[in-house]
Amino acid sequence: MANDGPVEHGYPHLDTVRAAVTALYRRLSYDTIQTFGTSVVPADVAFSDSDDLYLGTQRVARELVRHYRLPDARFVVSFREMTHAAHVELTAGPEYFVELNDRFRTHRRDIGAALAHEVMHVYLHRLDLSFPGVRDNEILTDTATTYLGAGWLLLDAYREDSASSQKLGYLTPEEFGYVLAKRALVFGEDPSVWFTSPQAYTAYVKGMERARQDEQQPPLTAAGWAGRRRYARDRRQLVPEPRPGVPYAFAPDGGGVLRVSFPCPTCHQRIRVPVRGRVRARCGLCRTVLECDT
Repeated sequence: MANDGPVEHGYPHLDTVRAAVTALYRRLSYDTIQTFGTSVVPADVAFSDSDDLYLGTQRVARELVRHYRLPDARFVVSFREMTHAAHVELTAGPEYFVELNDRFRTHRRDIGAALAHEVMHVYLHRLDLSFPGVRDNEILTDTATTYLGAGWLLLDAYREDSASSQKLGYLTPEEFGYVLAKRALVFGEDPSVWFTSPQAYTAYVKGMERARQDEQQPPLTAAGWAGRRRYARDRRQLVPEPRPGVPYAFAPDGGGVLRVSFPCPTCHQRIRVPVRGRVRARCGLCRTVLECDT
């Protein structure tokens, strides 16, 4: 939690974020991810200063349990001084103990954001889905929270001005915006109408611009002129490995047919198609149909 400290910006964790989206599709399947088509709505996690602190926190926790479909999970929430926003004790359940930073006693509007991340820890724990290392595993948790419909709360908790700042989670604001945009492009949902933080809206707009770039990389037909020209040159030279800014690579298959591999713009699993002009491909993981000019 950045509390009146510097807030990191940009996309330093983008490779891990993309790997997390792929891991979600592989572990949950396309059909399960489609059941998360509706995000948590503000009214369900609203928390006013007149609400009882503990009863209100339990109510929000139950709503997030319902959203993540953890019907037999119960959360016992307490508050204490700590560096991080929150901590959950991962056990066999069904009862889980969550500690929230004392800051949330007076910043209650952000309790839903903190709990969204901690309840997702439990969800992933039950799925036995994790990344090695604390940093990457926390990025996985932020990404899953956002892609499955509760992470807009984490981005909305980001506020920054000349005198103070607050940000929850391990992703940068722009990375939260990127994952929200990827979700919006899949489900046709516009989370920006829920933002109360103007900085969150700005980060979402930047994230959407970055997400759109994924759909405009060759060999996809939506690629621009410069990308198509670079692709044609790399095809002649048979570039064998992806490199920064160039995600595709060429290699012959076992039968000697030249193929190009590139990441799916939705789930980032690599796809291989023959180099033979116009090709329509369907990602086997997220079922996205891709129009390609190879």
